[in-house]
Order: sequence, then structure tokens, then C-alpha cells
Amino acid sequence: MHCILSNNQHTTIMKHLLLIATVMLSACGQSSSNATETAEEPTDTTMTTTPEAEDFSIYPVLHGSLVLEQKETKVFVDPYGGSDRYTSFGQPDIVLITHPHGDHLNEETLSGLDLAKAELIAPQAVVDKMSEDIVFAKVTVIGNGEIVNTQGIEINAVPMYNLPETEESRHPKGWGNGYVLGIGGRRVYISGDTEDIQEMRNLENIDVAFVCMNLPYTMGIEQAASAVAEFKPRVVYPYHYRNGDGTLSDVEAFKNMVNEKTAKTEVRLMNWYPEKD
Repeated sequence: MHCILSNNQHTTIMKHLLLIATVMLSACGQSSSNATETAEEPTDTTMTTTPEAEDFSIYPVLHGSLVLEQKETKVFVDPYGGSDRYTSFGQPDIVLITHPHGDHLNEETLSGLDLAKAELIAPQAVVDKMSEDIVFAKVTVIGNGEIVNTQGIEINAVPMYNLPETEESRHPKGWGNGYVLGIGGRRVYISGDTEDIQEMRNLENIDVAFVCMNLPYTMGIEQAASAVAEFKPRVVYPYHYRNGDGTLSDVEAFKNMVNEKTAKTEVRLMNWYPEKD
């Protein structure tokens, strides 16, 4: 199966191909491939699977944005960076938004998407801030600790917030959501913008995790690696790693830190910032 991600100018989609990971996990979490990297030709990343688990595809887009596709269902997570980046995916079925900051609730991107059949799932703060000009087929508000089931996917909203907890916090507790998705027989964690909170460390049985690491907005690579080593997802993707000064966090160092702390987690590095190439 070849999964193709266009660059930020879809007019050259067939010319500049980014590697996409097709994730297939076994019940025991054993892998048969190494970490994936970007390449000019699409390459399959195959892991052993069981009859109970269904294949799904992961498409990195930009920063904290990604697309998950399971059978015919497409989930857009925090779509950002312009609607052209999403042209090749077609219509979303579900749009997950973690919180109202502009690199997560990006109305410019949303306004260019075909949302005619899309269900928005988001915290109340996102719905309150969103323009009435952006119209979804359905809007479902979900808060920390709540679960919804839609289109064969279970979506559990989990906390994301900064430490220490203060009224001045950029990401106060309860204002935004991380998500744990039950998709294709596996559990997928999307951190949103969080620091090294106990609720993340307490996660269990996570197959695939997307963990943020950008200063000063979330956490550094040391905190992220320490948390990952505690909750031990089978596969982790560092994402959302552009720092406030425009530099990128050292995800290779993060990978080494995780590898030193635990052999139970495979770190996969993908290109979330194609404009930096």
C-alpha cells in the first residue's frame, strides 16, 4: 500500500513525494521495520498484524496536523497550514481539534475544506471561538474524561495543560483536549499542547502516540522522553516540535533518550516541517 503526502503546493504533488507510514501493529507489539524517514519515493512501513487489527494509515501534514485514514473514514487532526495541503485527501469525515490556538483551530484552513459531511469533535472553547461562517455537518462538544463513538471510532478526550497550573497558563487544564482514539483495533494517543502531566504518564495500552515537544509552549525533549518511557506506547511519533524561536527540537536526541530508557517503544521520525528542507 502506498500512501502519498503532497507538499505545500499540490501542483507538484507527483514530483515531490513524502514518505507516509502505514501502521500495522501486532498484539505483542513486535515490529519488523525500522523508523521511517522522508524519501522521494513512497515506501511502505509494514509491521506484523493480527486478524483482530485493521490497517490504517498515518499522514503527517504540518506541525501538529495529521490525517488518519481507516478504511473509508478520514480523520483530520488540527488542520493547519492552508487547505491546499489537504486536497489529495478529499473530504474529511471527522475533524478533531484540540484547542483554540491558531495553529490548531485554523479558520483559514477550515474555510477551504469541504466540510459537507464532516463531524467536528472539539472542546467547548473551540466551538465558542469558531466563526459562524465555518459550517460542519455535525458538531459534538466533548470535554476531558468524556467519550464519544462515531463512525466506528471511539474518541476519548483526555487532559492537556501546562505546568504549573495557574490562571495565566497558556494552556489551562480543561480548556483543551488531548485524545485517545480507538481505531482499527488499536489505541492512538494525540497529545495536543501539553506538558509532562501525570495524566499522560498514567496512560495504558497505547499502540501509537503523537507527543508534542516545543519550548516554551509545551515541554522539552527531556520531559517528553521521560513521560514516554513511563507510559511506554508501542510506537511514538514526536510531532509539534517547532519552538517559539522558529528552531526545531532535536528529535534525534529525543529518540536516543527514549531508546536509553526503554526497549518497549519504537520511536519513528517523520517530516512535519517540509518547508524546512
